Amino acid sequence: NGNAQRARGYRVERDVLDEQRLEELAQRMDYSDTHPSLTKCTVPRLKRSVVGCLPVLYWLPRYSIWDYGMPDLISGISVGIMHLPQGMAYALLASLPPVFGLYTSLYPALVYFFFGTSRHISIGTFAVLSIMVGSVTERLAPDRNFLVMLNGTNLTEVNITARDSYRVQVAAATTVLGGLIQVVLGLVKFGFVGTYLSEPLVRAYTTAAAAHAVVAVIAQLFGLSTTRFSGPLSLVYVSTMCVCVCVCVCVCLNWKECVSISIKIVAATVISSYTHLNGNYTISVVGEIPSGLAAPRLPDASLFKEVMGDAFALAIVGYAISISLGKTFALKHGYKVDSNQELVALGLSNAVGGFFQCYAVCSSMSRSLIQESTGGKTQMAGMASAVIVLVTVLKLGPLFQELPKAVLAAIVFVNLKGMFKQYYDIITLWRSSKVDLVVWLVTWVSTLLFNLDMGLGASITFAVLTVIFRTQLPKYSVLGHVPGTELYLDMETHREVREVPGITIFHSSATVYFANADLYLEALKGKSGLDISKMIIYKRRQEAKQRRRDKRAERRARREAKRQVRHCRAQKTGVFSVEEAAGQWKEPGGGDGDREESLGDDQRGWCGRENGTVFVMPTTPRTPDDQCSWEYLKGSKDPDCATLGAVSELQDGDTTTLGSSSEDTLSRELDKVSLGSLGKWTWDIHSIILDLSTANFIDTVAIKTMRNIFHDFGEIDVTVYMAGCQMSVVEQLELGGFFSESITKGRLFATVHDAVLHCLGHQGTSMPSYEYSLVRDVVVTNSFGN
Repeated sequence: NGNAQRARGYRVERDVLDEQRLEELAQRMDYSDTHPSLTKCTVPRLKRSVVGCLPVLYWLPRYSIWDYGMPDLISGISVGIMHLPQGMAYALLASLPPVFGLYTSLYPALVYFFFGTSRHISIGTFAVLSIMVGSVTERLAPDRNFLVMLNGTNLTEVNITARDSYRVQVAAATTVLGGLIQVVLGLVKFGFVGTYLSEPLVRAYTTAAAAHAVVAVIAQLFGLSTTRFSGPLSLVYVSTMCVCVCVCVCVCLNWKECVSISIKIVAATVISSYTHLNGNYTISVVGEIPSGLAAPRLPDASLFKEVMGDAFALAIVGYAISISLGKTFALKHGYKVDSNQELVALGLSNAVGGFFQCYAVCSSMSRSLIQESTGGKTQMAGMASAVIVLVTVLKLGPLFQELPKAVLAAIVFVNLKGMFKQYYDIITLWRSSKVDLVVWLVTWVSTLLFNLDMGLGASITFAVLTVIFRTQLPKYSVLGHVPGTELYLDMETHREVREVPGITIFHSSATVYFANADLYLEALKGKSGLDISKMIIYKRRQEAKQRRRDKRAERRARREAKRQVRHCRAQKTGVFSVEEAAGQWKEPGGGDGDREESLGDDQRGWCGRENGTVFVMPTTPRTPDDQCSWEYLKGSKDPDCATLGAVSELQDGDTTTLGSSSEDTLSRELDKVSLGSLGKWTWDIHSIILDLSTANFIDTVAIKTMRNIFHDFGEIDVTVYMAGCQMSVVEQLELGGFFSESITKGRLFATVHDAVLHCLGHQGTSMPSYEYSLVRDVVVTNSFGN
């Protein structure tokens, strides 16, 4: 019978989960783009909106008392019993009277019942948030502000009533403001803010917060009279003796936790009551716990300005802890937690609770584990635990008035055991990730030294910087081809890959943006083996030299022409000019013999008169399309000795043959001299493929860098291609004006393999064997496909 009942319960739970998945799918489907009529406020859309804001309206009508009632009741009683000691104990961390810890365990849980989407987390007091609230109350309401003179003496004492009353106002104002921040962030769909708090950061932060909690309750545990400091370096002011005592207590404590704590509380309360520990031995006890519920009060809005930073820190930390626990249980039990709705639910729990003198709340790991392990199915368990707290506040409160605060301090130590165990993370992270280890250590140290609020800011800043540094300094590699496949892997880490001849495939492990664009260019130069900057500078200098030489040659040629004109006039052989001489060279006629004959002896003498003179002269006749070739000549007294050498042998005294489209542009084509003709560098790379498959965006700085890469490498006759670009990246390239007549979309390829095949095909048959090895599989596949 028991097995049959459990099976029936499992089937009902599965049916409920299936219905919820279908409903969530229907909620996510939005037909407003294709069906404009659905944009109107229809009844189904209104229903989905209301259910989205109040999740309880979805699951409560489907709640099965027979299947879920008893497990939720048992779980709620167990969690409620834990709420009592934890609420009163954590109130000590917040520097508030213990009864306000009970209030904090009551009202927020009731609010979350209506607005929360997690079924297993327990909302209430938590050690980390309690110590954060305590730092605010201690800073704004220190004991020295409430000293009063004793009657008839010069002695002073703290007015505890006035101090506690003002601290409650500070805590309530901070809680309301933090709740409003959470609600606003949830309404603007800012639930992803919790993702910026990585798991190592959160665990290190809670571990450091546990140290603050230990220091905060050490005085209560041993009855010491110490001053509690707040702000940066507050832990430094704590004596070494107190810290050593804390360590000893942590080692000696019995870590076993369950309902036995409640038994010990009862025993300690009975002993204290009958032995009058407070009156006879001045042992601090809980004190008066008023019966009944306090009336709601508006928070002091004048305090908002002073607690703005603390409220924001409480909002972020509380949400991060709650959503991480909620998603853990949701993944385990197969349901979905809405991060934005969770932010709204937690914010409303804090904001409403602040009106009832509660302080900041979030989910508790220990209570949530108890709620889940004892069979809790829904937030009905949270409602049951709230009822337990309510009964205690209304009827059982006076029974705890004689409970020693040292017992509550010991409870704090016991509940911090999970946080103390997180020091093992150092060993785990050392083996798995050094970067996460550094984040853990920096978070822990900054939280210890700078207090909880400033430590959180410093930790988040450092964590974000590690992400920036890792994207700014990615791994750059040259890819090679895996034979027989279309895969391209890092040549340094994979021995089986082969280099593609004449092609450099450059890969970056991160996206290219303004922070690493220059480093990307430098890495490309290093991996390709081409110092493009020096090569371009050298080419510019050589082009400038050639332009100066051309101008000098033109001037000398004109002077020589004038001398020849005067000489011809003297001999009365006719008048001609450089243009006329050039025109004679360009006129179509017979062969070389006719050209030389038409030139004449005097003109041949003009071509090579002075030693070291540079001349620009035509070498071929004009063609029908008005094209001719011009010869750039220097350093030869005898024109017959001025021969055109090989391209790699050309030096300052050699010649360069250039194309020209008009006889009056003798020197304009000098800009098109290739760098290889200058004879300083040689290389065998004809194509570079940029693998951008890892890029999910590209900014204007990166677009400019890419444009410069295409242009600079193009000047040395190396063609650049892009492969693996996502559609969003291509759109950003278009918007950034990347494409032009010289850089077309023909340079883009879907995969690296497609780009390689294009490069090899573009080079013709220069590498036939390798091209065949690349395309053979493709050809065979196509033949079988046909």
